[in-house]
Amino acid sequence: MELEKKYRLRVKSCIGTIIDVHKILGDKYDNEDFLAQFEELRQAVECLDMSMVSEGDVLMVERATNALLKELRSIFKAGELGPVYQVPKN
Repeated sequence: MELEKKYRLRVKSCIGTIIDVHKILGDKYDNEDFLAQFEELRQAVECLDMSMVSEGDVLMVERATNALLKELRSIFKAGELGPVYQVPKN
């Protein structure tokens, strides 16, 4: 059971990060439909049967999130959008 909670937390963290990044991007590249879909995904994670999720599944979500962030790195490094978080999360 504890492992299932950890998996859910890791997946929710990835989705939350994507939502937070999109909110910053949304000011410049308006796409509310995209944000709404991720909000729905965040809610859907609450209903997932995490006993059916493996470490590999969670790693795949984390890798995809990291790949997306890597693609967006240049936009944020340019300094046009500012930081996603005013205070570091970790």
